[in-house]
Amino acid sequence: VLNDSYAQIKLVAGVDVSVSRNSTIGWAAVVVCRFPGLEETEAKWVSGEISFPYVPGLLSFREIPLLLEAFKQLEAEPDVILCDGQGIAHPRGLGLASHLGVWLDKPTVGCAKKRLVGEYDSVGPMRGNYSYLYMKGSPIGAVVRTKTGVKPLFISPGHMISIKESIRLALLCTKSYRIPEPIRAAHLLVNRLRRAQMAV
Repeated sequence: VLNDSYAQIKLVAGVDVSVSRNSTIGWAAVVVCRFPGLEETEAKWVSGEISFPYVPGLLSFREIPLLLEAFKQLEAEPDVILCDGQGIAHPRGLGLASHLGVWLDKPTVGCAKKRLVGEYDSVGPMRGNYSYLYMKGSPIGAVVRTKTGVKPLFISPGHMISIKESIRLALLCTKSYRIPEPIRAAHLLVNRLRRAQMAV
């Protein structure tokens, strides 16, 4: 569903998964922040075995089982979820954000660092500049400059949200860094946990 399916955003969540290169153990985290202030209110994480192999284009099958376990621990229910991955800007039109959104029946936005598919025009250098991402003549997302002078992000709707709202939300959730704050917090958490475990 690519229509905005919520009336108001009070809580926004960011998710990320980190996997050890030398094993099949992964760490998944969900960090919930108030919106629009982005103060962190809750952070949950799990670790476990990842059985699905790494297959390009099928990342969601590898990461979602752990993410679902982390979501089960949440006390508050986020209104929107930001994912470190693709939404519909994906070869099958169903990246991590779309897959997770459909599974949880929640609005989700894909905030990816790299492009998987699509064509776009050059993006201006200033924060807030963006260019729509197209595949076969249809828009599937946007290339958004979230920080002046820094590489843009590839923003695409996952589920229950439009492209324009995905762009707006990604920018509102980005402060001093390129990555939206809820995703950045989840990223820092899972990598801290992975490094701590590997040091034991």
